[in-house]
Amino acid sequence: MDPRVREHAETLVDWSARIEAGDDVVVSVAEGAHELGVAVAAALGERGANVVTTYGSAEVDRAYVEAHDGDFSEPAHELALYEHADAVLRLGGGRNTAEGAGVAPEKQRARGEATKGVREARMDTDWVSTVHPTRSLAQQAGMSLSEYRDFVYDAVLRDWAALADEMDRMKDVLDAGSEVRIVNEGTDLTMRIDGRTAVNSCASVAYDSHNLPSGEVFTAPYATEGHVTFDVPMTVRGEAVRDVRLTFADGEVVDVEAAQGEATIREVVETDEGSKRLGELGIGMNRGIDRVTDNILFDEKMGGTVHLALGRAYDANTPEGETGNDSAVHVDLITDMRGESRLDVDGETVQEDGVFVWE
Repeated sequence: MDPRVREHAETLVDWSARIEAGDDVVVSVAEGAHELGVAVAAALGERGANVVTTYGSAEVDRAYVEAHDGDFSEPAHELALYEHADAVLRLGGGRNTAEGAGVAPEKQRARGEATKGVREARMDTDWVSTVHPTRSLAQQAGMSLSEYRDFVYDAVLRDWAALADEMDRMKDVLDAGSEVRIVNEGTDLTMRIDGRTAVNSCASVAYDSHNLPSGEVFTAPYATEGHVTFDVPMTVRGEAVRDVRLTFADGEVVDVEAAQGEATIREVVETDEGSKRLGELGIGMNRGIDRVTDNILFDEKMGGTVHLALGRAYDANTPEGETGNDSAVHVDLITDMRGESRLDVDGETVQEDGVFVWE
């Protein structure tokens, strides 16, 4: 086993999830993440955790949804599993990154609505998602497997405490701000952020951060106005999406255009009332991620990018006792700020052409 796999597992268990003896942990292992699953199981055993392992397969999931009549009910047994868990570790890395393509959207929506309670229960735990470098992900990123492994471990095996200190600057700006404006080619968008708390996402639940790798600061915007072009190519629901342009009025999407994948984005927007609004504004700050890989776990953290999510907002961004935008979906889209661009907070430029004022 590559020693970096064990280091990845230890970072996940210790820094990210903060697992302690006696914790009840659910580990979801994707088809191609077996090796990382073995390393994570060993790390959890050494720390005295109680482990239940599940199999995360897009192919299995597709077979189930396609065969179903579409009248989904809430899976109470799965809900109970997460309601009794302290932490959930999701190890991604499937055989086919496009396995979800072509599944009937009405079935996807119905299942999403039926399993909303399961997702909420899972997100109430100390959950962390990460990914094991697989051939399918390397191919999707346009890299050889060895090159992709180096890319993944360069992004994952970092001095997270030092990066957290750096990202605190952006968190302080957002916490003190009321309005954000994003301007670049094809984009002039404003949104309110007052009353929200930004999260310094440094790959640890201790910071309300749930992805490894991470490297973003995010908050929950509202009252969005204007238009935005998402020029970073990506895959959404198994479909290629390119150059999405959304127009907002009174906080909601009122027009959708895309060079590719427009129908898929329209399906996302039409999921429910909350999917017409933004649930997240995220600012990428991880300079160790230096290229687009068509994997949102990495791409949205890349320094010099901004991502916006349609749908559900994270409770960590809202005051105690309040909830942000509610939806059955949370779909991120990315705009590149490394050309002629500006990120302003309350009229003051924080980032210009992808470079922060303090860099």
